[in-house]
Amino acid sequence: MITTKDLTKVYRSRGREVTALDGVDLHVRPGEVYGVVGTSGAGKSTLIRCVNMLERPTSGSVTVDGVDLTALPGGENRAGRELREARRRIGMVFQHFNLLSARTAQENVELPLEIIGLDRTERRRKAAELLDLVGLSDRAGSYPAQLSGGQKQRVGIARALAGDPKVLLSDEATSALDPETTRSILALLRDLNRQLGLTVLLITHEMDVIKSVCDSAALMRGGRIVESGALTDLLATGGSQLARDLFPLGEFGSGQPGRTVLEITFQGDAPAQPFVSQLARTYQIDINILGAAVETIGGRMVGRMRVELPGGHGENVVPIGYLREQGLQVDVIDTTGAAA
Repeated sequence: MITTKDLTKVYRSRGREVTALDGVDLHVRPGEVYGVVGTSGAGKSTLIRCVNMLERPTSGSVTVDGVDLTALPGGENRAGRELREARRRIGMVFQHFNLLSARTAQENVELPLEIIGLDRTERRRKAAELLDLVGLSDRAGSYPAQLSGGQKQRVGIARALAGDPKVLLSDEATSALDPETTRSILALLRDLNRQLGLTVLLITHEMDVIKSVCDSAALMRGGRIVESGALTDLLATGGSQLARDLFPLGEFGSGQPGRTVLEITFQGDAPAQPFVSQLARTYQIDINILGAAVETIGGRMVGRMRVELPGGHGENVVPIGYLREQGLQVDVIDTTGAAA
């Protein structure tokens, strides 16, 4: 649904060049919620603005729903109209809502419909439907100053849906909200994804956002994507930085010298299996549990455990093999806490 190839964006000012995007390749499948995470300055906002052509890339391509947007010139000519038409199929939700203070919630939702020339009766009907969809039908006549932050963002989401988009882009849509409101907005985005078949691309600096709503994710650093994939695949990949950031165990102990420390990741039905006690009985070894956690990531139960076995790695090859035969992801950790 969304594909970027070798996407580059260079800003030039006073003889200096700043590369915000450096050859970004991204693929978002139809119907999924895809998150791009990274620290400030990683290039996330530039990426999403290039996807909807608010920023024109320096080089590379952006394809949305089979249309190469970078091949469509801007301007007032016919080709420019083609680009504007393509962009109407892309909804955008902003961090700071961008609502017009002199318009009611309903009138803010009607704005894009007014721009495309829809008649007044149809605008009102469509806006009322969208406000009902986001749970704000009772606040249609309220002005932005009379709404909470979460309610303003719901109006912003309703406005983004006015053009019946196939793709919804979210630019840090929850970063200005409190935790409880953030959860409700993320739940709304997931519901819209399922009800309307929307493909959602969101950017964030919060790992909790990725964990709670995304099917796939990408990690950005210095204008590049350094790791990407489905969350379930990342969690099953040894050495994945995204998986470690999503599910950190750094606060747990790293074991004693001369002993073997394992980091075990389990998904789906595996958390219900008593594999630690089975391992201890089968091989008659004492197992020290250094730490464990279970969470729901991408709608799937996931657990990670760090355990310590007596003896060095060579003495524990068979027990490690046994765990892997149970379908568990097992990484051997050295005494500094890093994956060996």
